[in-house]
Amino acid sequence: MEAGRTPSEFAAQVLTSEAKKLKHLTTYRSMEPYYLFRVRKMVSGLRPITRRTALNALGATAMPLAAQSGKVATEPSMDLGAFSVSLTVKDIKASQKFYESLGFKTFMGDVAKNWLILKNGDHVIGLFQGMFDKNLLTFNPGWDSNAKKLASFTDVREIQRIAKALGVKLVKEADESTTGPASFMAVDPDGNQILFDQHV
Repeated sequence: MEAGRTPSEFAAQVLTSEAKKLKHLTTYRSMEPYYLFRVRKMVSGLRPITRRTALNALGATAMPLAAQSGKVATEPSMDLGAFSVSLTVKDIKASQKFYESLGFKTFMGDVAKNWLILKNGDHVIGLFQGMFDKNLLTFNPGWDSNAKKLASFTDVREIQRIAKALGVKLVKEADESTTGPASFMAVDPDGNQILFDQHV
């Protein structure tokens, strides 16, 4: 932290920087673990900063920043992209026939390579034989439901950083030093696996 700067001034810089990256303002309390993590990380090794000091600083800066933007602070949101259910199947041809009987049509994939993506309107199901040990919930940051690249989206590494700061358990992590395609996997309290798979 630069000499002569107060924790409030320093926190304002952190909050402004993070708000720009997330493309929206959030209430500091709803993102308290994330912003506190960022403050502590940036002042690590420079001087101690307590939780109370950091939160007081963030609280003092959140409202002025919201006023400057002309917007009311909102709850945090992340653009997770397209959503689908990825099913692990024993016989992909039998599963394809079953879901086609429910109105799904093959959209992407290759039976010979043991994977297919089927659609019925905006509903998407992935069939995978011999690739996963259990069913997955899948989000594709950067894609719409037709696997077309979105003009703007939250990068999978930013989603991962926020998830980790908020205490989400990850079983696989994306390399945050990279850009472009990457993925990470989380597990919910009941053991359900959630894949965040960015292809762009």
